Amino acid sequence: MKRISFTLLVIIQLVLVTATILEKMVGSSFVSAHIYDSVPFIVLWAVFALFSIIYMLKRKIWKNPAVLFLHTSFFLILAGALVTWLSGEQGLLHLRKNIGAMSFMDSDGMSKRFPFVVKLADFQIVYYSGTRAPMDFVSSVTMSDNETDKIVESNISMNKIFSYRGYRFYQSGYDEDEGGVTLAVSHDPYGIAITYSGYALLLLSILSFFFIRNSRFRRLLKSPLLIRSIICLLLIAPAMNANSADDRQKKTVNKAKVLPEDVAEKFCDLYVLYNDRICPLQTLAKDFTTKLYGSSSYKGLTLEQVFTGWMFYHSSWKEQPVIKIKSKAVQQILGIDGKYASLDDFYGKYNEYKLEEAVRKIRAGERVEDKKGIEEADEKYNLIALFYSGKLLKIFPHQDMDTRINWYSQGDVFPDNMADDEWFFVRKSLDYIHEMVVKKDFEGLSGMLSKLKFYQQKKAGEVLPSANRFKAEKIYNGLKYTKLLAMFCTLIGLLSFLLYCYCLVNSKKVSRIVEMVLCVIASIAFLYLSISISLRWYISGYVPLSNGFETMQFMAWCSLALSLILWRKFFMLLPFGFLLCGLTLLVAMMGESNPRITQLMPVLSSPLLSIHVAVIMVAYSLFAFMMFNGVTAVIMYWMKADNSMQIKRLHVVSRIMLYPAVFCLAVGIFVGAVWANISWGRYWGWDPKEVWALITLLTYTFALHTDSLTRFCRPMFFHVFVIVAFLSVLITYFGVNFILGGMHSYA
Repeated sequence: MKRISFTLLVIIQLVLVTATILEKMVGSSFVSAHIYDSVPFIVLWAVFALFSIIYMLKRKIWKNPAVLFLHTSFFLILAGALVTWLSGEQGLLHLRKNIGAMSFMDSDGMSKRFPFVVKLADFQIVYYSGTRAPMDFVSSVTMSDNETDKIVESNISMNKIFSYRGYRFYQSGYDEDEGGVTLAVSHDPYGIAITYSGYALLLLSILSFFFIRNSRFRRLLKSPLLIRSIICLLLIAPAMNANSADDRQKKTVNKAKVLPEDVAEKFCDLYVLYNDRICPLQTLAKDFTTKLYGSSSYKGLTLEQVFTGWMFYHSSWKEQPVIKIKSKAVQQILGIDGKYASLDDFYGKYNEYKLEEAVRKIRAGERVEDKKGIEEADEKYNLIALFYSGKLLKIFPHQDMDTRINWYSQGDVFPDNMADDEWFFVRKSLDYIHEMVVKKDFEGLSGMLSKLKFYQQKKAGEVLPSANRFKAEKIYNGLKYTKLLAMFCTLIGLLSFLLYCYCLVNSKKVSRIVEMVLCVIASIAFLYLSISISLRWYISGYVPLSNGFETMQFMAWCSLALSLILWRKFFMLLPFGFLLCGLTLLVAMMGESNPRITQLMPVLSSPLLSIHVAVIMVAYSLFAFMMFNGVTAVIMYWMKADNSMQIKRLHVVSRIMLYPAVFCLAVGIFVGAVWANISWGRYWGWDPKEVWALITLLTYTFALHTDSLTRFCRPMFFHVFVIVAFLSVLITYFGVNFILGGMHSYA
């Protein structure tokens, strides 16, 4: 029974892996029809559950209530999924205003009747204050029930469903004229109830597991191998070469014309509508400079000076090598030596655009060398063109006839209700500012900027961010040390990791002072990340866990937090914490040095998102610590010295981490399932990231069954396992994002 049960679990994992690969090759519809919704796949799960139950009965699992309830919760979840598959109905309902509907179209294209009439009374898009960014979509519906002579009214929006007589309605889409909506419909009263019961029992059994006196987790905590090791004196004096390429360029003579630093800063103190949110113009200036140059400063100039330099001194700045070109192919086309090009380098002898032919081939679908590099260079060129068109500078708010406050640039078509004097101010103010720049009348320029900001506050005062939030964003824009922190933590982690391994092998002592120095450094890094995350949270208005940059930054924060809390108990956590923090921060900056803060998509406006991501990031951090523990043990094993006691101690530490890691991942997955059910009407959609999270969960659960799979009691087998198993974590997070795709690829 044991062999059959675990073999079936391995087969399920292999099927899931195959399904995600096939989905990338042949599409979701094929995989859904032939694997996920197929009878053989359902039978495979059912047979696995049956043999597992028989095996657990033979093992007399009822003698351990926590383990009994834990496994029972998973069987309930599987039972709920089976009931949903057998009796659940999902489909779409299209409604137009004041037209009743008595049926919906199910997923098979069949019409299904309601026992009532559904009618759309109204639909509206709720926008973020002062912008055109949708915050929510709200459908007002009425249910006319002839059987009960009741008329029920309710609003349906993102993350706010409406349930009536077992039917659940979700906001799914809307017509272009906003006169109709599409609602997702789910009729699954029994499956959802059973599944949610399983989730509740899972949470209770996990909590009880950590508090039962004789649980395996509590026994591991009392292991004599956890007595603190005596570690040798560690003198870390890392010397980091801060003279980066940017620093060396600061030493060069700067010939670009710029505004005085205080005047440039005042110009970027204006408000602007950028990326569907009202923010300091400094934020646009930072993104503009970073996009072009790869850094928020250039040759010792501030980002505000770079931005206003491009704006007012075009002839000077078009000669500056400020556009970063990473592609060797593009460097060759532009005829430049090195990674930086000027705007003039994009033009040929006869003023032709050098990338035009390559861009034309890309648009025609022809093959070109380094397509991505050409597109990136063309994007930077077009960013400058867009900047000079004036379309980026939406700094003039005006209340239109529909009472909404819209933001305009100088070259936009203004509404008919704009007064003549306001029209003249909006149309000519930037020209007047430019004239004062030419005359170097910086005192008059400061006064004009004050008038412009006063105009913004007068016209859009009710929708502008608060003064504190505005200042917070400027402080956030000034945080420039994340990359340095990432490199520093990685270096500290590597040095301390090697030194700790050396001390373990030689059973030498470590100075208490050195440990405290490491703790102080970790505390400073933790404080910096806490400030950065808190500022981003305060500025955006939501917990910053909505994209890859934010989740990686949070994982770095988690790694340092866990290290600082537990380092006295698990001595290797300090170097592991530094390593994980540094590596995750480097990964966070792979795409962009500092991604833009955006308005949250309506579907992500749920507190369950924060819980879902945060708990899973804690699990991934613990899995990473276990992997580092495994690497340490393997290195010590290869040294052929008598390190058996240290390897066993690392084994105990990893097994202690295993329980909260697996339980956090399980809780995170099922919180995500509840969120999905609230938002989309189904708690499991077989998205590639959902599938790989499940694969990861199933992989690590093998190591929990030490009574049945005694190999995991062997330290070296366990260490090698956690190293290999961590590949599933990497695929879950990075493989899905960059290769497999899917609905979760933004995270």
